[in-house]
Order: sequence, then structure tokens, then C-alpha cells
Amino acid sequence: MSRVVVISNRVMLPKEKKPEAAGGLAVALFDTLQETNGLWFGWSGGVTTNKNIKPLVKKDEGITYAIVDLTKKDYENYYNGYCNEVLWPIFHYRLDLVDYSKLKFESYKRVNKSFSLMIKKLLKSEDLIWVHDYHFLFIAKELRKLKCTQKIGFFLHIPWPSKEILTALPDHRELVDALLEFDLIGFQTRKHVLTFLDYIISELGGSVEPDGSIFALGKKSKVKHFPISIDTNKIIKISEETDNSPQVKRLVKSIKTDKLIVGVDRLDYSKGLELRFSAYNHLLTNHSEHIRSTTLLQIAPTSRGSVFQYKEIRKKLELSAGKINSAYGDFDWTPIRYLNKGFQQKSLMGFFRNSRIGLVTPLRDGMNLVAKEYIASQRASDPGVLILSRFAGAAEEFPDALIVNPHDPEGVADALNHALKMPKKERLRRWLSAFDQLQSFNISIWRTNYIEALQTSIITI
Repeated sequence: MSRVVVISNRVMLPKEKKPEAAGGLAVALFDTLQETNGLWFGWSGGVTTNKNIKPLVKKDEGITYAIVDLTKKDYENYYNGYCNEVLWPIFHYRLDLVDYSKLKFESYKRVNKSFSLMIKKLLKSEDLIWVHDYHFLFIAKELRKLKCTQKIGFFLHIPWPSKEILTALPDHRELVDALLEFDLIGFQTRKHVLTFLDYIISELGGSVEPDGSIFALGKKSKVKHFPISIDTNKIIKISEETDNSPQVKRLVKSIKTDKLIVGVDRLDYSKGLELRFSAYNHLLTNHSEHIRSTTLLQIAPTSRGSVFQYKEIRKKLELSAGKINSAYGDFDWTPIRYLNKGFQQKSLMGFFRNSRIGLVTPLRDGMNLVAKEYIASQRASDPGVLILSRFAGAAEEFPDALIVNPHDPEGVADALNHALKMPKKERLRRWLSAFDQLQSFNISIWRTNYIEALQTSIITI
């Protein structure tokens, strides 16, 4: 097998390889790289005043790691700017939050170009290059300019927006033109593929073949969906071990209710946390029998704390939780436990395992692996219920979850009421449907399917 070169925004360095702390994606990439003596290239997370930037290269257990700093200007205009203030809100259907400028776009292209120049020097002729996410839409275009003939694949972890949303971005045509330089373009769901193809056909006048090959702007590429998953057996094992976890026992003892509702999300406007709190408020208002018998545990570690919108979200959530707790709480019962901190994976799986409901209601999400971890962590003898947003990619795979519209708090409240009263027989049926899907398609199958598709793709140059 050819050496795999992974390009991603962040790199899991050897010192960071903590099995419980690392996400499923990081572990899957690590396994692929170790099997092929691969190269992992990405941003170090550091900002420097040095303008003569070179990658720091180190080897460990057969993997070559290459990390690079950003200048302060590129951190502001490329990362905080174009990535997080333009592409992220656009791709999550939030035009109202876009803060666009040509300066940011030029910085984005410049960073993609400078990274490509560094990557080129590290490549071997038979490498397979796998680029991850929206930070690097121009990597293939820049590598092709440098006469790189390797197969280059791209996988988008976040949603692909509708044509009506995407065309609001001044640079949409230039972005897609660059994207078409990849030999393989991977999305999370069938819906994202169809949305992309709609743009290709109706906006660019392109064509699509039955095998997923696309022709547009004089270029040929291939598009396919690859729904990312989790290491199901690992999550099951970790979850079973939590039955003896002191931290989990402390939680169960402190809740003092038998119907725990759990939400775990990064603090991000795409997760719909304000609407989620509103839904819980409607539950207590419209179904008062659940007062004192339920608790919502919302874990939301800070994300992109330097971006203004995220600071505002935190303030609003703290205010909302305070109002609900003030209205319904008592000296021995707190309706919402809202925590702005992260927890080890083992603790989270224990929280899931001891809950009645997993509440996963993003406004938009590429996939949402929390939904999959919730299913995998349940007790087969007495599982909880997954309430899942129709706008999460996971909804395509879990039709037997309670599918809700997160923009309808009263509808979500009704789903919460349904789940809290759901008979065990129905809970088992819904859980088994989702669990069977997880067992048949895990993270290893996901990465194998992608690599095989890239290997058999036709080079576009």
C-alpha cells in the first residue's frame, strides 16, 4: 500500500496520544499512518512573529509528523478570519454571522499556498494525499501548480451548504474550482453529495456520471459520501468499565432523579444550545409532571473562545440556565446543570450510560459522533433514547431515533416527554436499530472505504 499523507488543521503529536482523550478521527488517522509509515502535516496550534516559517519534523513509531506555526496576521485573517468567520458560518447556514473581507480570502489562499510549498518538499512519488476539512480547499490546486502527480483526496467533515447559501459567498466559484482539483471529494451524507451536485449542474453547467464522476469548469473529479463513524467496540468496552467509575457514581448520586437528560457539545452556535434550553423549559412548563424527576446535564467546553460570537453564546446560555433554575429549581433540585468544561471520554460514556435521554439537537452538523457514542454506550438490557436533530448527518443513519426539528422548542419538548414516558419495549426496538447500524459500519470501515476509493480514482491532471 502507498504511503498515506494526511493534511489536517491540527495534528495529534506523539505526546498527545492518550487513548481516552483522543477523538475517533485522530485514532483512525493514526492507525492508517502507522500502517503505511505515513506523514501527518498540519498547524502546530502556535503563533509566531518569525516570518521565515519552516515545518518542525519529527518521527515516532513509523509516523513522520510535520507541524508549522502561523504568523499572527495569518492567525487573525486566515484562521479566525476566513475559516471561522466566513466558511464556518456559511457552511452551517448562518449568513447573518458571516464577516467577510477580501483580505481574509487572500490570507486563506496564501496560507494554503505556503503550506503546499512545505508539503511538496516532504512528498514521495507514490504517496496518497488525504486532505481534511474546510481549512484546506486550495491545497490540491496549489500542489497541482507545483507539478505534484500524486492522487489527492478531500473529505469535508462539516455540512456542504445549499446553492442559495453558497452563492452568497463572493468567492464561491473560485472555491469550487479549487475543490475540483481533488481526485476524490468526500462528504458525510448523501444529502451533502446531492447538494454539491445541484451546484455543479445548475450553477456551473457541469455534468454528473452514474459512478459519481463530475465534469465542470474543464475538470474531472469524483464525489461520494463516506459517513464517518466511531470505534464501536472500544466505546462499548469503555462504557462497561464506567460502572465502577467514582466520577460517574458521584454524578448518579448527586442527580437524585432517575431520568437524566444529557447533552455534550462544543460551545458553538451551530449546536443550537439556546433552543435546547428553551425546549427543556417548555417541557417543565407544559409537562409539569417532570418537575423534580428530570435533570438536564449540558456539557459544553469552550470552542474558539477568541471569536466574539462564542463569548456571546456563553453569556446567553448562562443567563438562560440561570432563569430556568430560578423559576423551577429548589434547594435540593437543580433543573439544568450547565458545565463549561471538558471531561475524559470515559466519564462522558458513563454519563451517557446512566441517562434516559441523549439530546443531540444541532441546527446543522456534518455527522455528530456524540449521537453514535450515545448509542454505543447504552446498556443493552435497559437503553436510553436518542433525540436527534433532522439536520445532523447521523439522522440519515438513525431513522428510528426520535427525529426532531431543533428550531421548534415545543416540538422538542414533546419529544422529551415521549422519551421520558417511552415503554422499555419501544426503547429497545429503537436502540437496536441504531446499534445494528453502528456494528456494521465503524470508523475502521470508514477510513478503509475512503482510502480504497482514492486509490482507484483517476488522477485529474
